[in-house]
Amino acid sequence: YYPFPNIHVPRAPNRQFAGATKLGPRGDVIVEMDWMVGQVTQLLDSLGIAENTLIIFSSDNGPVLDDGYEDHAVKLNNGHQPAGIFRGGKYSAFEAGTRVSAITYWPGTIKPGVSAALCSQVDLLASLAALTGRQLPAGAAQDSRNELDVWLGKSKQGRQYLLEESYTLSLRKGTWKYIAPQEQPVPEWLKNKKIEPGLEQVPQLYDLQRDPREAHNVADQHPEIVKALKAELEKIKL
Repeated sequence: YYPFPNIHVPRAPNRQFAGATKLGPRGDVIVEMDWMVGQVTQLLDSLGIAENTLIIFSSDNGPVLDDGYEDHAVKLNNGHQPAGIFRGGKYSAFEAGTRVSAITYWPGTIKPGVSAALCSQVDLLASLAALTGRQLPAGAAQDSRNELDVWLGKSKQGRQYLLEESYTLSLRKGTWKYIAPQEQPVPEWLKNKKIEPGLEQVPQLYDLQRDPREAHNVADQHPEIVKALKAELEKIKL
């Protein structure tokens, strides 16, 4: 397990990478992180164990430019969209806050490809236990699901639903995403992040297949879906 110091704030690239991009420290530490991944994979190759090693590369949240440090990330961003087409960012209930990078790499086992299967890092525990033939202790990891075939690219059928948390709760199921109403005011510190929090006092419903940008709240048009997802969410909370 290796937790990268990059690209989290405070962003302080090694002098070898300082100035490697025109995006300031944030861009430079991304290059440094890429180099660090390369060092790990090269070491596995040199030891002759790459084909016996599953690499999982992921992030704990979506991107944020200004996270309280004056490193000119916003000024030097030059129009780059770290979250692509998705709305929001770190701390947000929108997809850019909770949909994160996830790459699995295992030479000779995983074939190159892209998957839209719904799964969570929570599922890694049950999935890796299955991979190694280990039995989880009774009562442990109750929310974890064995999605090993998804991680290995053998199946594109993932979870039936996925719970998300971002100062309110959201539920992904199929192409639908339901964001529960936020009962408390948006925290003051979150207001200063210059990121849409996605927190509203009314239900939100998005069809991510037709509207991946979450631009159109269709809760009023589909009250039956809102009711069903709200009931499913309440059941999970119990």
